[in-house]
Amino acid sequence: MSWKDYYNAHIETAEQAVARIHSGDRVVVMHACGEPSYLLDAMVNRAASYQNVEIVHMVSMGKADYCKPEYAQNFHHNALFVGATTRAAVAEGRGDFTPCFFFEVPGFFHSTLPVDVALIQVTPPDENGLCSLGISVDYTYEAVMSAKTVIAQVNEAMPYTCGKTTIPVEKISSFVPHTEPLIELAPPRIGEVEQAIGRNVASLVRDGDTLQLGIGAIPDAVLHFLRDKHDLGIHSEMFSDGVVDLVEAGVITNAKKTLHPGKFVVTFLMGTRRLYDFVNHNPDVYMAPVDYVNHPQVVAQNDNMVSINSAVQVDLMGQVCAESIGPKQISGTGGQVDFIRGAAQSRGGRAILAFPSTAAKGKASRIVALLDEGAAVTTSRDDVDYVVTEYGIAALKGRTLRQRARALIEIAHPDFRDGLKAEYERRFHCAY
Repeated sequence: MSWKDYYNAHIETAEQAVARIHSGDRVVVMHACGEPSYLLDAMVNRAASYQNVEIVHMVSMGKADYCKPEYAQNFHHNALFVGATTRAAVAEGRGDFTPCFFFEVPGFFHSTLPVDVALIQVTPPDENGLCSLGISVDYTYEAVMSAKTVIAQVNEAMPYTCGKTTIPVEKISSFVPHTEPLIELAPPRIGEVEQAIGRNVASLVRDGDTLQLGIGAIPDAVLHFLRDKHDLGIHSEMFSDGVVDLVEAGVITNAKKTLHPGKFVVTFLMGTRRLYDFVNHNPDVYMAPVDYVNHPQVVAQNDNMVSINSAVQVDLMGQVCAESIGPKQISGTGGQVDFIRGAAQSRGGRAILAFPSTAAKGKASRIVALLDEGAAVTTSRDDVDYVVTEYGIAALKGRTLRQRARALIEIAHPDFRDGLKAEYERRFHCAY
């Protein structure tokens, strides 16, 4: 049977396709902006047919209606990274959270999380009968390869990305043609605080560095202050529209990279249509599964690797919580530790944690004497390198506890420094 015959024989409506899901199945959903919204809507519409279907994914950028209380008997969410639309389900017991390093997730599909059904979104097949996973390769690739059943929304709006992104049509059980706009992540608002942090972080970046960037206003602010740099590269779990700006400005060339020179290396993408058009059939963008892109040993093969991530709290020892408020899970480890450890092993590498000095509209300090009770330690004090706020830079690697505490107090918000100094004097039995 030719691939065209196979494809045509396996076209179904969304309703027919999700009927392949059975009670008790584990369903892995494509990640972030790549999630197949049309299939998820069809699945939720059929909720009465299911009991205890486990829905597994990292951050959801869609509605996540399966997390609503009225579907508690039909669906149970297992979050590998908690997002805005899934937090309540996890907090209220309709869902669970599985702690993990991002690069390890594909391996779970062969151990603790075997996959019954993968719900994905792909491009139409090319002339060789290959569909591209487009903007979400990460754990999605291995979910497809290990699932018993693969249901794919075929969306002409999905960019065809290059690298290890393609799936033979024969690996897919059901094709649901439905074109609709992809989920987009709008550019964040960058305020004065974010600009100050961006300026401080940019001072740690040198010509020829390879960057890993997270999501949000601070990474975008950093990019704004890199316009005087030369020959920067990208090896990152994701990037957004701000990177395209620096490509067009000639700042990011990937020319000095020691691993995949000339290539952007990335495992998923979140941005606007402008970003999706930039990566479409772009041979300079190499997308690959997360167990390659984020593996610390792979990251470390980039000389001068600079990771830039964020945090909720950092205590005076340098312990970092980046995923919870006390015991309440609000996000996940994601790729933070993957890249911090990779950067630490990189020749000339640096790992940066950057965040505003306060939270709760200035009422709480993010630099604290001790992490809140129950807070997760995302990044250990032994792993932390640079901490950056709008007030400056604290270099912690190789420093004593006393030196760390002083450096962190100096970049805390002035309103909270006296309390932190008092803790310093109590803890170290000396004047500040």
